[in-house]
Amino acid sequence: MGMVTESQFHVLAVDDSLFDRKMIERLLQKSSCQVTTVDSGSKALEFLGLRESDDIDDPNAPSTSPVTHQEVEINLIITDYCMPGMTGYDLLKRVKESAAFKSIPVVIMSSENVPARISRCLEEGAEEFFLKPVKLADLTKLKPHMMKTKLKKESEKPAKEENAAFLKPEMEEDSSVIEILPLHQELESEQQEPMLSSNKRKAMEEVMISTDRSRPKYNDITTSV
Repeated sequence: MGMVTESQFHVLAVDDSLFDRKMIERLLQKSSCQVTTVDSGSKALEFLGLRESDDIDDPNAPSTSPVTHQEVEINLIITDYCMPGMTGYDLLKRVKESAAFKSIPVVIMSSENVPARISRCLEEGAEEFFLKPVKLADLTKLKPHMMKTKLKKESEKPAKEENAAFLKPEMEEDSSVIEILPLHQELESEQQEPMLSSNKRKAMEEVMISTDRSRPKYNDITTSV
């Protein structure tokens, strides 16, 4: 078992070109990532413990391979789009259809800038679509995606709970504001209470005086008529 330090992320890189595999491996290692490279989509599935021929719901799927691949923590899959046999898009679909691996971020690489292809991959759940040659600056975008999988593995919470955890700091700030506000309001209302009551008395007295004053006038009018 390879020891992975807390700062390291494990990336599975998939490309049929040896040159491109070496390039992406070198770039990822510069970003202090542990890299596993495979040359096809089916080998990537095999590494994850999924088989190209297996049905997703096949109960015998885990017993087909003696090694429990799910113990290998993969934080991200980066795959070429155009590969013989299984394309990067096909691999993306298989990963997203798998209950065990659908939370792993998938990034697609392609040397062709085809907008329809890019949008199709993003709609299917790809986190990013990089145009080749992939640069070190592109790979800095991957860290937040990999952080999600690390947090997910550590907390072992479903996505909804994890999202709530991300929002928690903001919510805590809001709740503290909500808790403090009533105290201020209570203090203010206590201070204002005698003021309010005296104001009410004044207002009542003014009303009484004005009605008292108006009565003789009405009486005068009626009597004069």
